[in-house]
Amino acid sequence: MPSKTLAVNNGIIIGFKGSFKPYKGSILSEGGKIKEISDTEFDADSVIDANSKLIFPGFINTHNHVAMSRFKGLLDDVKLSEFLERTFKLDAGRTDDDIYNSSVIGILEMIESGTTSFADLYYSEDVIARAVQDTGIRGFLSWNTLDKEFTTQSGDPLDNAENFIKANKGKNSMIHPSIGVQGIYVASDATYESALGIAKKHGTIIHTHLAETREEVNNCLKSRGKRPTEKLADIGFLNENLLAAHTVWVNLSEIRSLGKNGVSISWNSVSNEKLGVGGLPPIPEMVEMGVNISMGTDSNGSNNSLDMFSVVKNSAISMKNSRWDPSLISVSQALEMATVNGARALHDDTIGSIDVGKKADFVVINSDSANMIPTNFNNAVNNIVYSANPANVETVVIEGRILKENFRLSDNLQKLRKSALKYLLATFK
Repeated sequence: MPSKTLAVNNGIIIGFKGSFKPYKGSILSEGGKIKEISDTEFDADSVIDANSKLIFPGFINTHNHVAMSRFKGLLDDVKLSEFLERTFKLDAGRTDDDIYNSSVIGILEMIESGTTSFADLYYSEDVIARAVQDTGIRGFLSWNTLDKEFTTQSGDPLDNAENFIKANKGKNSMIHPSIGVQGIYVASDATYESALGIAKKHGTIIHTHLAETREEVNNCLKSRGKRPTEKLADIGFLNENLLAAHTVWVNLSEIRSLGKNGVSISWNSVSNEKLGVGGLPPIPEMVEMGVNISMGTDSNGSNNSLDMFSVVKNSAISMKNSRWDPSLISVSQALEMATVNGARALHDDTIGSIDVGKKADFVVINSDSANMIPTNFNNAVNNIVYSANPANVETVVIEGRILKENFRLSDNLQKLRKSALKYLLATFK
């Protein structure tokens, strides 16, 4: 259970009421929610003195496959089509214990590096939900669906997804179940339409890969006569509850359609560039046309890291370089994409910023380390985006629970790490 009351005093708050103008103050939480914010100190059952360190809402990683953490280093230096082929083969032999322990390790990596919520797309989300519950992170878990002929799942993926939603919706404040679709290369119109129907029936988001590579686009043109985004628009799949990962290869007409239909995008710059997809998503045009842009790491199979600091920095600088314009993607805009916009993509207005009534999710960053000096009000946001790294994450609080303090994970998380590490090392091939 969360501490009855928790105070984090004397910090420089970034993301106060959704603003990225620094605010010097203290935060009081009770029952997992922020009760009060003030420029004076609070007394509480638990007190953390931030001592002019930086406090921000915590990253919201909007695209992940956390159970693939054990695949780190096994899928490198190949194009996406071969990456997927290898992944499907590895998936076919997995056990629940393997998925659980791999998920625990991935979640701990996220907590240690300042992520407080993540969106996942995988099968066996019931197993991943146990890892979410045991670790205390907030998980938006989308059970992945695809045509039966391509699946490694037991049973019908659509039935599996709906059963997962029924079993978990509204049962745990940290577990948000939903449905996903792998991608147009393994999903027919019927699968997309059925998945959308399930999402509408249960009032959930729907999470998918979209237009990640030119090969995907070209194959779709050959087999279906239209580009992936055009095809999904035709069948009514584009909607305000859709979270589309990657979305690199889209034209202006498709961007207008995405914006008109209220679609949110998860920009996965590090993963996409490592996989060599050959381009960047047209972010400035998307923003101009009203598309909500969030950020994600993708999996440890493709990114090899679940570090959102590197994603935020790389996203901003890759776009500046690509467009020959260093003024594109300001530091505030980049951090907004990784926090506020992530909450918007997941349709959860209780997270993403620091404000009274919001969930008590926040991260304390030590600004005394050499890589963060000097830091003050004038460059606090700049230093989070361009200078900080996971080693600077001193404290992590999720729904009022202290999961990391003084650079050390809680005793419970240390035990989970030890157990998961023992399993994974014993079974690593």
